[in-house]
Amino acid sequence: MNEKTKGMRAGLANYGDAGFSLFLRKAFIAAMGYSDDALERPIIGITDTFSGYNACHRNVPEVIDAIKRGVMLAGGLPIEFPVVSIHEAFSNPTSMFLRNLMAMDTEELVRAQPMDAVVLIGGCDKTVPALLMGAASANVPAIMTVTGPMITGHHRGERLGACTDCRRLWGKHRAGEISAAEIQELTGKLAPAAGTCMVMGTASTMALMTEAMGMMLPGGAAIPAVHADRLRHAEATGARAVAMAAEGLTPDKIMTPAALANALRVLHAVGGSTNALVHLAAIAGRLGFDLDLEAFDRMGMETPVLVDLKPSGQHYMEDLHRAGGLATILREIKPLMNLDCITVSGKTLGQQIEEAPPSWPQEVVRPLDNPIYSKGGIRLLRGNLAPKGAIIKESAASPVLMQHTGRAVVFESLEDMDRRIDSPDLDARADDVLVLRNAGPKGAPGMPESGYIPIPRKLAQQGVKDMVRLSDARMSGTAFGTIVLHACPEAAVGGPIALVRTGDLIRLDVPAGQLELLVDEDELIRRRAEWAPPEWTEAERGYRRLWFDQVLQADEGCDFAFLRNTTITGTVP
Repeated sequence: MNEKTKGMRAGLANYGDAGFSLFLRKAFIAAMGYSDDALERPIIGITDTFSGYNACHRNVPEVIDAIKRGVMLAGGLPIEFPVVSIHEAFSNPTSMFLRNLMAMDTEELVRAQPMDAVVLIGGCDKTVPALLMGAASANVPAIMTVTGPMITGHHRGERLGACTDCRRLWGKHRAGEISAAEIQELTGKLAPAAGTCMVMGTASTMALMTEAMGMMLPGGAAIPAVHADRLRHAEATGARAVAMAAEGLTPDKIMTPAALANALRVLHAVGGSTNALVHLAAIAGRLGFDLDLEAFDRMGMETPVLVDLKPSGQHYMEDLHRAGGLATILREIKPLMNLDCITVSGKTLGQQIEEAPPSWPQEVVRPLDNPIYSKGGIRLLRGNLAPKGAIIKESAASPVLMQHTGRAVVFESLEDMDRRIDSPDLDARADDVLVLRNAGPKGAPGMPESGYIPIPRKLAQQGVKDMVRLSDARMSGTAFGTIVLHACPEAAVGGPIALVRTGDLIRLDVPAGQLELLVDEDELIRRRAEWAPPEWTEAERGYRRLWFDQVLQADEGCDFAFLRNTTITGTVP
């Protein structure tokens, strides 16, 4: 970096006089109490994602202190700055709706403020992809750390983890197996500490994928939020950010198509969240690449699920940490990885695997020849119901329903589903296919995690535990069941799911990768002629207006069209 464009001299406010701009900046930064010596050092920005609404980020102040210590020990000047903080349970209409806002905030503040490198602090589901999207667009040397997963809770002798057990226990409550008093007691036990969900939800998945793509120092993805190792990792991250500033190691040199392919490979191997596909597509789009879903699907044919962790298995993230974290997984799938990819450490992924501590006996990560599931966790589906694709988390679904034909029971919207799902008069049987539409990027808006359609109460009370469910929505990575998601294009823009009617037959054939509406083409043409798009009555101004004008479909990551990088062409993987 040119001496005249780094540190306090970078990105000067435009007053028409560069000398005055620097003079004014130094005058005001002096009010912060910095010495001239401090201001001559490499400046390392730190994204402060703490929020009183974000329990996943409760430990961010501690993490920032550790990062600052590392920066100063390496001779840099750390300066933290706030960006949007998103928590899954405190974001209306959805956290996905706000992800792009956080990404824009990150990009613009990294661009606008003087910093030679930036440390990104992620955690709750959408924060990691938002920060990576912003960093990819700003392309200033950047390194990620995360808040880390929670430790597990306990209830009457049972070990609990948010939010897979949240959903399981709530399902029991809906079926009348757990009382109102006990479900209230459980609210204080499912999330017993700071940190992200301790199962293989979106937060855990994105942390592991970030480490696999090389944007996080080795070992950082699985360290529990309350462990001292979490702070030591943060300190090392701060120190490494100073070196990255000197080296000019920018995100475009790390997040290459080969590196993003490594992340997708890990997504399969850990049985990770379906949301990760949407986020990876958005990150790739910022870098100028399209996500090749067919290639991802083929990758799953040779990449088994190795991690025995909820919701696809039995263990929790703290168990994965004790088993050696991501390094244990990478050692098993090493022959399938792109080992020459450079990482934020300055070393290649292959070098990092070689330098990782040796393995030891453990039961969380299976060997490649004895997987928990013989194929990747996620399958791509195509057919007349989803010409641009739909997905299913096969590793968390019921094997008996992998080939199924059933009668559609259609819900027009989230409100319609909420109103009718528990009605005793609902015409639904265990072998039906529940269909929720108008819950996609524009339809909801914000593509909520409502694809985990609850089993109708009358069927739950009869002991029904799973049904085929289909929507243009997402679902939490902590969820489980035979659930078809991301039907693309969504109903709100005229996707075929808009044409389904109650009583139609739908065929799901996961082994064949097929999703078909068994209705004559002539009838579908007639229905399409009768279809009319919904009106966006609440999209007259502000960010909501921008969302409806610009948001892309799930296959392109639900990013805004004008934020995708169109100067480079390529595909991932």
